[in-house]
Amino acid sequence: MGFEWLAIAMFVFFFVLILYGYPVAFSFAGSAFLFMVLGLLVGVFNLNWLKLLPNRWFGTMSDFTLLAIIYFVFMGAVFEKSGLAERLLTTIGIVLGPLPGGLALTVVIVGTLLAAATGVVAATVIVMGLLSLPVMVRYGYNHQLATGAIVASGTMAQLLPPSLVLVVLSDQIGVGVGDLFLGALIPGLILSGLYALYVVVVAFIRRDWAPPLPPEARTHQGWQLVREVMVSVVPPVLLIFAVLGSIFQGIATPTEAGAVGSIGACLLTAMNRNLNWKLIKDAARSTANITALVIMILFCSTFFGLVFDRLGGQDYVQQLLINLPGGYWGFVIVANIAIFLLGINLEFIEISFIAMPLFVPAAQALGVDLVWFGVMMAINLNMAFISPPVGFSLFYLQSVAPPEVKTIDIHKGAIPFMFLQGLALIIVILFPQTVTWLVQQGGG
Repeated sequence: MGFEWLAIAMFVFFFVLILYGYPVAFSFAGSAFLFMVLGLLVGVFNLNWLKLLPNRWFGTMSDFTLLAIIYFVFMGAVFEKSGLAERLLTTIGIVLGPLPGGLALTVVIVGTLLAAATGVVAATVIVMGLLSLPVMVRYGYNHQLATGAIVASGTMAQLLPPSLVLVVLSDQIGVGVGDLFLGALIPGLILSGLYALYVVVVAFIRRDWAPPLPPEARTHQGWQLVREVMVSVVPPVLLIFAVLGSIFQGIATPTEAGAVGSIGACLLTAMNRNLNWKLIKDAARSTANITALVIMILFCSTFFGLVFDRLGGQDYVQQLLINLPGGYWGFVIVANIAIFLLGINLEFIEISFIAMPLFVPAAQALGVDLVWFGVMMAINLNMAFISPPVGFSLFYLQSVAPPEVKTIDIHKGAIPFMFLQGLALIIVILFPQTVTWLVQQGGG
């Protein structure tokens, strides 16, 4: 090893900074600047290399796909703030309420739909926690089953299109976001199906854990319920299918479909007589906050990547990963373990900018299908996001849970669903066709 030790030390220093709680963007930029200076002092860094930064920055910012982040976040914010998500959850809850486990099954179904409408985990978990958890507690649901269903279903927004995870991974991996959306669809539905099956089995075995909704709680019946379904459920579902269908059929790019989806969410809000300037302003502010975070991390990680690469770190890590015992499968196993461990402590945006530039060159050299690899990483991040004791979704729900729901219930409730996510990951690893089949059909 020559001066590659500087790059490795730089990476370790960066992790120390983020573990101490420094913002990720500043940790990227600070560690890059410090080790750039050290590289200059030992004569292995040239200041002329900094001239490459503007081209890298503007080249990335000219990527039309990144605009999809803005539109999909705005669409999800409108769904959340307008009450559309609340009516969707309430109506499906009344429809399925008579069934044992009906409310938990409602959470799984609505979580899947909201995941396809928002693409933002925090919004989905918090909305469902505020709306469904008090109701399930009131009607005697086991706290662990109720909270587990909410955190697991809400975290589906990490995987199902139009997931922001997939949009960011698309940029970092270098594959089309439409291909990642197609590739993630079947695994996402498999995961949702596993959740639903688990709820049904638990409700069948332990009826006291998931009792039916009593008749007095079903405020709509007969034709009134049919009308409510037509008003509250059908339009959002049609909008979701229209947005994703236009992408899958090649009618629109993800960015164009996201723009149409944003307008569609506003039109649905107007039809429900909830559209006003305050709602638009709040949704726009939420969108600006998330977008600014992504762009700031993107700029600083590009600076970090340039310094790391020029110090020899990229080549060193690539050779290390390529030469792992087990070759192809050794790399796949190590990558999954690394992403899972990172996902327990870091947000997906941070992991995408930290790990993907290291893993992708090795994956390409080993002949790993990058769409399959990206979907695997998304499922893995999904699993890490609800893993006790520090999974982010657990804290999102904890922040809005009723006082009678203890923190330990939330953490214990997540464990069975975490194992279901692990099962889905194994299925995708053993059967890559679950990812590649739709992509091949779309390409054909």
